[in-house]
Amino acid sequence: MSVTVDGDKSGSVPDRVRRILRGPRPEKVPSLVGTACTLVGLIDIAAGVFPRFRASRMHAVAEVLPGTLGPLSAALSLSAGVLLLLLAHGLKRHKRRAWRAAVVLLPLGAAAQFVWRHSILGAVLSLALLALLLRHRSQFAALPDPRSRWKALANFVLMGAGSIALGLVIVSAHPRRVIGSPGLTDRLEHVLYGLFGFEGPVGYTGSVDWTVGYSLGALGMLTALTTIYLAFRPEHPAARLTEDDETKLRALLDKHGRRDSLGHFALRRDKGVVFSPSGKAAVCYRVVSGVMLASGDPIGDVEAWPGAIDRFMDEAKAHSWTPAVMGCSETGGEVWTRETGLDALELGDEAVVDVADFSLAGRAMRNVRQMVKRIERNGYTTKVRRVRDLSDGELARIRRAAADWRGTDTERGFSMALGRIGDPGDGDAVIATAHKDDPDSPYGDLKAIIHFVPWGTDGMSLELMRRDRSADPGMNELLIVAALQDSPRLGIERVSLNFAMFRSALARGEKIGAGPVLRLWRGLLVFLSRWFQIESLYKFNAKFRPRWEPRFVVYRKSRDLPRIGFAAMQAEGFVNLALPRPFARRRTTAEPRPCAHIVAPQPDREIRAA
Repeated sequence: MSVTVDGDKSGSVPDRVRRILRGPRPEKVPSLVGTACTLVGLIDIAAGVFPRFRASRMHAVAEVLPGTLGPLSAALSLSAGVLLLLLAHGLKRHKRRAWRAAVVLLPLGAAAQFVWRHSILGAVLSLALLALLLRHRSQFAALPDPRSRWKALANFVLMGAGSIALGLVIVSAHPRRVIGSPGLTDRLEHVLYGLFGFEGPVGYTGSVDWTVGYSLGALGMLTALTTIYLAFRPEHPAARLTEDDETKLRALLDKHGRRDSLGHFALRRDKGVVFSPSGKAAVCYRVVSGVMLASGDPIGDVEAWPGAIDRFMDEAKAHSWTPAVMGCSETGGEVWTRETGLDALELGDEAVVDVADFSLAGRAMRNVRQMVKRIERNGYTTKVRRVRDLSDGELARIRRAAADWRGTDTERGFSMALGRIGDPGDGDAVIATAHKDDPDSPYGDLKAIIHFVPWGTDGMSLELMRRDRSADPGMNELLIVAALQDSPRLGIERVSLNFAMFRSALARGEKIGAGPVLRLWRGLLVFLSRWFQIESLYKFNAKFRPRWEPRFVVYRKSRDLPRIGFAAMQAEGFVNLALPRPFARRRTTAEPRPCAHIVAPQPDREIRAA
């Protein structure tokens, strides 16, 4: 019988004791093993570098753990420490290959303990950890992440930099045994020679010279071996949309595409897809930094969504990816949370304009009306057409202009960007263009472009906005108004515009009677708008008097949100981990673009208002 004390329903005291004696739950083992590898790795590195540490009480603990191995303890401690640090994250993520590497490493560590130190306790601890891994081997079944040959180069750069930094610490950790007074250049030269196995210019008394030499050589060997392994291991490319997958998705969109304005963006070809067992629903995703990131609602029949969601979660579990959904609707969020037990958080609102209700008349539309009239008086004209109605020459000119007018060095977008213009399968897409004679322009009279993708048969979603930097301000307003006014001719009844992040907080916080917490939150958002287009996108969307449709982020645990946010920013192209281009041309002006559910940090962009 369970005993409840002061609201504690966790069970009786004997039950809790039995749970403690049984040890951690199996699902907790990978996390504990990974943490243990991290701690042991740090201890081993410290034991190999700092001589005082090797003589301290902490070393009495470290010397019975895998890695500190007799006369070559410094070099072997460094090697084991670095390897354990490299394996720790993979073990925490249940990775099968990390488990295999640890299973191979631990017996070697046990043998080394016994042969070099004659340490039975150290060998027993190594074998005990090995036994723990073998007992819970079913917990380490995650498949590899998408990868490419670039990881070998990244490993070489990072491991090389880390080895040089750690090597400088090793060379400088024996100040009383150094011969002479070598400077920083001499120490750095000694490190570089030592990484390649040669003797450098710095000399030591006693056996320290051997200790430093073996340690530097071990670092160089680890850098070389890990780089060679990553360069020659079988490549496991990221998921891509195949022709067969795209055909199936287009068939689902033909039947059910009207339900979600983000449905057509599932046809991005850098996404993977999982289908429900019946094939009547699908979830598209991309894996970024260990996060399996879906966007919008599942495609297809709502009744078949649970089957596609289950396949999505099974794929995430098989690879130990963190599941997340960016920008799903309220209905989508309810299904995701009900079927998976995940949580949902309102992220912002999508601006949707009903064509029948749109008009430039009235005081509320005065600013937009005046801007459009002024631009038209300056000689600009507009054209709104389906992509299939454009000639090949004009389509090629639009593509070239869109690429040249891009405000960033990399293409942005994931949730609300298709990443292409004029594909043969996208003939129903709509392009609005602004024109004005300019004999000096390489694009003829073309001055601005906006691109819409289909939203069922009677709607369209804004996908891209680009303009010539020499064009007058307000090109986006001009083209959006032109597209809305021409929509009845094209059979369009609804138009989805930009996404406004934290829109409700900004709107409520500026009203009379808003509480201090809400005003403080709004003030923080306004402050962040100096670097992120938060308030500016909200105000830009509000010009067209839309109705607001809430969008949500679905996540597993609150602590996953920072990781999910960073992965989403990578997917959208707002965070680029590539090396910077110091001589890239600086972009000076641009207007808000239809971006996605994470707003771009663009401090060098100016929002042109009416």
